[in-house]
Amino acid sequence: MNSRRAPTHPCLVVCPPGLEELVAEELVALGARPGRRGKGTVTVDLTTRRLYAANLFLRCATRVLVRVGGFTVRTFADLERRIGEMDWDAWLAPDTVPRFRVTTRHSKLWHDGAIAERFAAALGPGSRTGESTDVSADRSDEASTQLIVVRAVDDRFTVSIDSSGAPLHERGWRQATAKAPLRESVASGLLSSAGWDPSAPLVDPMCGSGTIAIEAALRAAGVPPAHDRDLALRTWSCFEPGTWASVSADAGRMRSEAPVPDGHGPPRIVAADRDAGAIEAARANAERAGVADRIEFRVAPVAALEPPGGAGPSSEPAPGLVATNPPWGGRLGGGDLRNLYATLGRVAAEQCPGWGIGVLVADRALARQVRPGLTEQLHLELGGRPAHWLTGRLG
Repeated sequence: MNSRRAPTHPCLVVCPPGLEELVAEELVALGARPGRRGKGTVTVDLTTRRLYAANLFLRCATRVLVRVGGFTVRTFADLERRIGEMDWDAWLAPDTVPRFRVTTRHSKLWHDGAIAERFAAALGPGSRTGESTDVSADRSDEASTQLIVVRAVDDRFTVSIDSSGAPLHERGWRQATAKAPLRESVASGLLSSAGWDPSAPLVDPMCGSGTIAIEAALRAAGVPPAHDRDLALRTWSCFEPGTWASVSADAGRMRSEAPVPDGHGPPRIVAADRDAGAIEAARANAERAGVADRIEFRVAPVAALEPPGGAGPSSEPAPGLVATNPPWGGRLGGGDLRNLYATLGRVAAEQCPGWGIGVLVADRALARQVRPGLTEQLHLELGGRPAHWLTGRLG
C-alpha cells in the first residue's frame, strides 16, 4: 500500500474579523486541519487539491494566501539576495505582472515602498509596486496581475502568493446595490451561525440589495461561491488542470443534486423591503446570480412580514428562519429605531411561530426590542464598526 501523503502548502486564509471559526469549520469540511486563528485569519496546510477546493467552496473567506518564502533580514542587500534565491518560476507565468502589498512592524527595514521596489526589481520591469490591479496599457491584452503579499515583523519576512485574485466575497452578481450593502461572505456567515438548513424557508423583511436571500438561494441551489470566477491560481505556472477538473466535477455534482424548483408553489425564500428601488436592485442581483426563481420578492413594510406563500402562519408547517440586517441608525440616517425593531419582533412571532430569528445590529440594546434573550452568535467588525449577530427562537 502506498502510504505517501500528498505534499501540502502552508496557507493563510483571510476572512472578515469574527468569521474565523466558521472558516475553520469550512476547512474541516474539506478534509483539512486548520491551525492557529488570528484576527481575520486562519492558518492551514492544504494539498493542491484542497487549495483549489478552498477557493471554490469557502463561503466566508476573503482570500487564500500560499506562503512561499520566509527569512530574517536586516539590510537591503540581504533582502535582495533572499529574493533572488526564491523559486518564482513555479508561480509566475511569463506574461504575469506581479504587484506587491507590503506591511512592516518592528523591523529595521521599515519603508514599505523601498521593500516593494526591491521585489519589483528582482522580478522584472513589468512588476508593479502599488495596490492597483490595472495592467499597463501596452500589456493589457496578454498579461494578468498576481498579488504578492510581503509582511515583516521583528525582521522576519513572510512572502505569500495570493491564490484567489479578486476577493472571494465578490461573487460577481452584485452590481445593483441598495444602501449599506452587506458583504456576501458575511451574509453566508450569518446563515451558517444561525444553523439555517437550505431545505428550510427563509424570510428577510429588510433585504436591501438582497444579499442574505441570494446567498441562501445559492446554497439551496448547490452553487459554489466561486463557481464563475477567474481565480489567480489558474494563471500559475504550476497550475494542474487535471486536479482543477476533479474539483470542478465535485462542484457540478453539488449543483446536480440540489432540488430544482418545480414552479407549482411559491419560492421558499422571501426578500422584502419597503423601498421599491431596493427590491428592483435585489431582483436584478438575483437574476445575475441565476437564482431569481428561488426567491419571492415583495415591496412591503416590516409590519406586513409573512412566511413564503403569504397565507399566514398555518401555511408553512416547516420552521424556517427570519434573518435580516435592519437599519443601524447612524448608518442610514439616524432616528429612533426602537419601534421598527419592536414591530419586527412582534410581527415575526405572530406570523412565524416556532421559527428562528437572527438580527444583525450595532446596538445590542435595540435587539432586545426585537425579542428578549437573543444569543450573540457572532461579534463582527463591519466598515470599522462593531456589529453583533444575535439569534433566538420565535414563540
